[in-house]
Amino acid sequence: METKVSEGGLNVTLTIRLLMHGKEVGSIIGKKGETVKKMREESGARINISEGNCPERIVTITGPTDAIFKAFAMIAYKFEEDIISSMSNSPATSKPPVTLRLVVPASQCGSLIGKGGSKIKEMRESTGAQVQVAGDMLPNSTERAVTISGTPDAIIQCVKQICVVMLESPPKGATIPYRPKPASTPVIFAGGQVRADPLAASTANLSLLLQHPPLPAYTIQGQYAIPHPDLTKLHQLAMQQTPFPPLGQTNPAFPGLDASPPASTHELTIPNDLIGCIIGRQGTKINEIRQMSGAQIKIANATEGSSERQITITGTPANISLAQYLINARLTSEVTGMGAL
Repeated sequence: METKVSEGGLNVTLTIRLLMHGKEVGSIIGKKGETVKKMREESGARINISEGNCPERIVTITGPTDAIFKAFAMIAYKFEEDIISSMSNSPATSKPPVTLRLVVPASQCGSLIGKGGSKIKEMRESTGAQVQVAGDMLPNSTERAVTISGTPDAIIQCVKQICVVMLESPPKGATIPYRPKPASTPVIFAGGQVRADPLAASTANLSLLLQHPPLPAYTIQGQYAIPHPDLTKLHQLAMQQTPFPPLGQTNPAFPGLDASPPASTHELTIPNDLIGCIIGRQGTKINEIRQMSGAQIKIANATEGSSERQITITGTPANISLAQYLINARLTSEVTGMGAL
């Protein structure tokens, strides 16, 4: 695994996204931006830090794989330095591990985990780092957090192995990137009622759950571009009008909330040989589409003699539009990936 990377066989340009707390970002930037400038110069990687006064920020590292590994090494050692200096003022004797959080498209997480967890187990054993893949996607995105902790050396080895997997298994379909939000924005509940802060502060996850951030104009994924603003608006609409109450409660948390806009139904027919790419392994893809669009989606059983299957989508117009968009994105990626349709 190690030689494969260092011999340059995989020395291609790659982008890795990290999720960091404000304090960690401050440490990476340094006084007057000196630390990040030094990291950029010495590693040769592009290091961009998302704007905003959010509690979380995204740090994007782009470059050839060897430049990315150098940048990661510098970040990991900087964090270790911070831990050591904070310990000199505290009575704690055992040194906590360095922890980094990567943001990875959910469609690549299966490859990172491996069959029955085999790949992630192999990474833990061969590098000595702890690796955890979050079960849920980050709010309003199709990405998951992958947390790596250990010594800087263990983390660097682990990142190398993760890069190899990500290069071997590119993301499938459209990726909606995670964008952190400021902590003090209001929460929009089902029915469009807005609740301002104190509550949002205590349930930070809920405050992130139903808001939507701006996205870049285009994301190139596979062989096609996705115009993002439309998708963002759709997603925002779908999330504001989702027919399900927040956090899966069966009764609305606040009595007197009106039901969502009336649900309508839309039907599609899909060729049998393409239905698998929409359902995904053990239903993962169709569940992802349901979760993101807020629509109910039913796939009819195959009927004898028919080469097509019927899909029924139920929800608000916004839910249905987003579900259709996501289904089309899956079909497009399947067709362009096969190149023979």
